[in-house]
Amino acid sequence: MKRVIRIYFFLFMLMTTNFISSGQSRLNNPFGLVYQDAITENVPGEVHIHTVTYKLNGIDISANIYTPANYDPSQNFPAVVVAHPNGGVKEQVAGLYAQRLAESGYITIVADASYQGASGGAPRNVDRPANRIEDIRGMADFITQYAGVDADHLGLLGVCGGGGYSLKAAQTDKRFKAVATLSMFNSGEVRRNGFMNSGLATIHDRLKEATEARASEAAGGEIRYAADAEWTDEMADNLPFDLYREGHYYYHRSHAHPNSTFRYTMSSLLDLMAFDAATNMDLINQPLLMMAGSKADTYYMTDRAFHLATGTNEKELFLIPGATHIQTYYVPEYVAQAMNKLNEFFGKHLK
Repeated sequence: MKRVIRIYFFLFMLMTTNFISSGQSRLNNPFGLVYQDAITENVPGEVHIHTVTYKLNGIDISANIYTPANYDPSQNFPAVVVAHPNGGVKEQVAGLYAQRLAESGYITIVADASYQGASGGAPRNVDRPANRIEDIRGMADFITQYAGVDADHLGLLGVCGGGGYSLKAAQTDKRFKAVATLSMFNSGEVRRNGFMNSGLATIHDRLKEATEARASEAAGGEIRYAADAEWTDEMADNLPFDLYREGHYYYHRSHAHPNSTFRYTMSSLLDLMAFDAATNMDLINQPLLMMAGSKADTYYMTDRAFHLATGTNEKELFLIPGATHIQTYYVPEYVAQAMNKLNEFFGKHLK
């Protein structure tokens, strides 16, 4: 029995491990952006990027704001808050969608989560759901005070883990008039049960480890981290799920950013494992759009949350044909399909 538990524990750590890359450390883009056709300079008559910093509960938050080509601070524009994936930063997929939405006439904001990326907070890489939800509310606080923003026409887009946290934020924060997710990832469910329930046998072992890590922190000891192993391409290729295989190459090869890391404090599991993005979905009474790739192995999370969203009369589940989870982040044809649907959705409910 102990041998079986050890095997399940190894598989779970395999599914949640961090892939540290020897890839991109110097970025060619002056804004640090790593996606295709990213802004390299603010050209008159085109979408502009504005780097900003603001305080949220005493922590410095690093964010990018994108303004449309016809931006005039004396006019009113709808706005969209964009929440990034777990381990991701604002310069990756969240920035791509924020820029594309600005090209469609929205003022958008994407910020690094507290304790992560270029934002402040110590110890580094704390990953608690309450913090991520508060980060989304903080972006709403800031952008609704930004010149030219119509606070009554505010939308929310969450990608991957940011999608799960966006669902929770929208359940209670009714400033968000329309809510969309892309490749939603239910962080608590996966941290607790493992991806596709692959870690059920080790739940209490991992809770014990998280409890010990919390006790160590309280005693002034070292900060212990989960998902902090180094992996090679060959090792990643042998992983059983597309999400993690393709995630390795996206985050640590093709779209690597030095601020992006999947490691998180072990003690964060005490909060993560008690979290479920799909609870209280009936509290969402705003229009809801949930998008996922038709081949995404994470689709089961979107499907469950969508069907629990009984509080809204306007909801749509949109599948992107042929796309996996990670491919919705960057493959042009899949991004175009997602953007077409977002423009239709936000155009109807925000403009």
